[in-house]
Amino acid sequence: MNSTPTFAVRTKDVAKSFHDGVAETPVLRGTQFDARLGEMMLLVGPSGCGKTTLLSIIAGTLAADAGEIEVMGQRIDQMSTAAVTKFRSTQLGFIFQQFNLIPTISVAENVSVPLLIAGMSSRKAEDRARELLTRVGLGDRANTRPGRLSGGQQQRVAIARALVHNPPLIICDEPTSALDSENGRQVMEILRSIAGDPGRCVVIVTHDNRTYRFADRMAEMEDGVIQRVLNSPAEIAEAYGAAVVH
Repeated sequence: MNSTPTFAVRTKDVAKSFHDGVAETPVLRGTQFDARLGEMMLLVGPSGCGKTTLLSIIAGTLAADAGEIEVMGQRIDQMSTAAVTKFRSTQLGFIFQQFNLIPTISVAENVSVPLLIAGMSSRKAEDRARELLTRVGLGDRANTRPGRLSGGQQQRVAIARALVHNPPLIICDEPTSALDSENGRQVMEILRSIAGDPGRCVVIVTHDNRTYRFADRMAEMEDGVIQRVLNSPAEIAEAYGAAVVH
């Protein structure tokens, strides 16, 4: 695959199996997937179809058995483990279902963590963290510990943490499934605004059909293969009856 700035992610013929003793379970079966800069791409399908495995391979936290994985124009399947770790620290931001916040430090300190790992001074890192917290509507809660926030607020902290080092690719694993409808809507509106940046891409694995109306495109997965791609909000609306919000 040739690099092009249009694509944040492209995979070709990706295969992955898991082994339990002598038993082998194929999970990805020559999977083709792409996501473009300036869009929100949803990856949907039944439990066990390979969505999270594909997401982990794209994120570089799991190695494929075969195939090509291009992220931001770089073939990460050809990189060393150390190079992938360094690449991930600058190019990717992660948002998880369970927030993964550190309970013993403040919200601002949580958001600062990626910058501190990258070597930024604590003062500069916290200033940047406070900027991002203001962007997600939590500037007044910067000194609060995560346990004193609602689930929706904690997810917004996780979004700020994912954005703090300004990565072009944001990867989300079920970001709304633990939230009620109002908090889920607020989180998706923030992610929708991020995806509108022409230099960014948001990829979301989800079972939550409340998120469909926010997407630019959607890939439907089953049995380790992308079965269909809906290439516009109109196609998604027609297939799922989702009222488009953009």
